[in-house]
Amino acid sequence: MRYVAVLAITWLAACAPQTPAPDPIRLTFPEMRSFAARSPGPATRPNSEIALDFVDLAFRMESGRILPVLARFEGPITIRMAGPVNQSMTNDLNGLLDRLRREARIDISVTNAADANIVIEAIPSRQLQRVAPNAACFVVPRVQSWSELRAARGTSRIDWATVTQRDKAAIFLPADAAPQEIRDCLHEELAQALGPLNDLYRLPDSVFNDDNFHAVLTGFDMLILRTFYAPDLRSGMTQEQVAERLPRILARINPRGQRRGGQIPSATSREWIDAMESALSGNTSDRRRRRAALQAIEIGRSLGWTGPREGFANYAYGRLQLGNDSTVALAAFNAAGRAYRQSAVTNIHAAHIAVQLAAFTLISGDPDTTIEITDEAIPIARQHQNAALMALLMMFKAEALDQKGDREAGMKVRLDSLGWARYGFGSRDEVIDRLNEIAALPPAPAPS
Repeated sequence: MRYVAVLAITWLAACAPQTPAPDPIRLTFPEMRSFAARSPGPATRPNSEIALDFVDLAFRMESGRILPVLARFEGPITIRMAGPVNQSMTNDLNGLLDRLRREARIDISVTNAADANIVIEAIPSRQLQRVAPNAACFVVPRVQSWSELRAARGTSRIDWATVTQRDKAAIFLPADAAPQEIRDCLHEELAQALGPLNDLYRLPDSVFNDDNFHAVLTGFDMLILRTFYAPDLRSGMTQEQVAERLPRILARINPRGQRRGGQIPSATSREWIDAMESALSGNTSDRRRRRAALQAIEIGRSLGWTGPREGFANYAYGRLQLGNDSTVALAAFNAAGRAYRQSAVTNIHAAHIAVQLAAFTLISGDPDTTIEITDEAIPIARQHQNAALMALLMMFKAEALDQKGDREAGMKVRLDSLGWARYGFGSRDEVIDRLNEIAALPPAPAPS
């Protein structure tokens, strides 16, 4: 299940001097741009660590519930699309399937047959939210349509823990979302339909993590899926049987991972997960959410955690402090940035922090630092195929160039951002809203 994730900057307006909002920016928009189907980068961690990750991903659910056996599709896998399907969605699915065939070595293809193994149905967001209020999209077993899902709700038919071999599944994603959100849903939900049902906050390099920093399947994710469908394994195997075979499988398919690893991260405590879920929930007050995020920070600190979990707790706390206490928010973002800069594996996480820091430096009238921050983060966002993030960073850079008086260069960067912004945010109006929000952030010019 992919949780609703928002690259919000509107709250930052509360930190800025109150200046009149600019008139709508009138620009000639280029064609929407999108990415080629490629990997953001290979798996980099040692096989000994990846083997432990595989067991936790394959034999547990997000709730902590144990799955008794490995369950996968056996034989070629077919996919059918239903509902309103546009060309962008079709292109992104075809690119993903090409990667799954090349990188994960899975025999998977599109069909028009009614009995496809996996049906991907596009549903209006309003209907999706009534079933799963906090989810952007989700996957369920043994059904093949929205009407079947509604009939099966509350029954064991859609209980993943009762599945011992996968045969049918349905993915439901928002028909009216921005192209990037639909693509991100395709990547995560199809990966879960095929393989792991769990998410692990400790993972720095995977979509199987509820922090949602990774937009597309990573090299690690493809390695996990390739392992899932290795001929050495089959549906019905126990955790012990799979664990015994993993070292040989990983040595064969990932020889670069055959090296000594560092300290393996400890398991994420249920107390920390509960605190983070409260912080991310939209069903409670902002004060309680801030308190929950701070509790997660304190739990992680008491356990000596560094890296992804430390960074995410601080990131969430900073987001929740925007509009409440900008000084505390900035301190939290700086702490998150330090945590994420400990390793190149979390450079995309640091790029998300860069958006927040760029806003603060722009508000403070420091365009040089804004440009420095965005110049470092833009290539990372491009590498990880996050058009929304990349477009925002480019918009911040454009405003910083304007602030320096180089309006021609600023307009060039702004225009370059628009094709990516259309993919990342959807409609022209949504893109203009982002441009105007950022344009409202810089401090008012000093009186002449």
